[in-house]
Amino acid sequence: MRSRGESLEFALLGLLSQGPLHGYELRKRMIAIYGPFRALSFSVLYPQLHRMVDQKLIEESLSDQGGLSRRSRINYAITTTGKERFDALASSSGPEAWDDESFEVRFAFFGPTPQGNRLQILEGRHRRLVEKAAILRNDLEKAPAGIDKYLVEWRRHSLESAEREIAWLQEMINTERKSS
Repeated sequence: MRSRGESLEFALLGLLSQGPLHGYELRKRMIAIYGPFRALSFSVLYPQLHRMVDQKLIEESLSDQGGLSRRSRINYAITTTGKERFDALASSSGPEAWDDESFEVRFAFFGPTPQGNRLQILEGRHRRLVEKAAILRNDLEKAPAGIDKYLVEWRRHSLESAEREIAWLQEMINTERKSS
């Protein structure tokens, strides 16, 4: 996924492939995927949904079950075109699938991703983090005297986080290989 919009589109299609949802429920589930610290505002969500309706990836329908309010809710459902788009995105396993911005969303929908592609994505993410850890380790070893101690600590923390994810990825890779 080359952009944040495409990552958002993938996540929305993934959620809607599980069944129709209204905007508020979509937002709640997106926050569950992205985490509470990456807020997804309605001003981002609804324009994306409208673009997807215009592209015929999803369709809208009104529901009289407005919850506590008397307003009708707009439910969104995936179309055949949307399902084909989701399947194509889930089947892709190039570098955009394992970058920092896309990996967590891709991983949230690993179930419908073909097994071979899951392994490629995990291996690609593993390689990317090994490279990142090497850079961080080198930066820490060659930190000039007098560098801000908080910057050094941030780099150390980043290295430790990368190393933890590398170990986890290796476990996931081993599990995927055993299941093939």
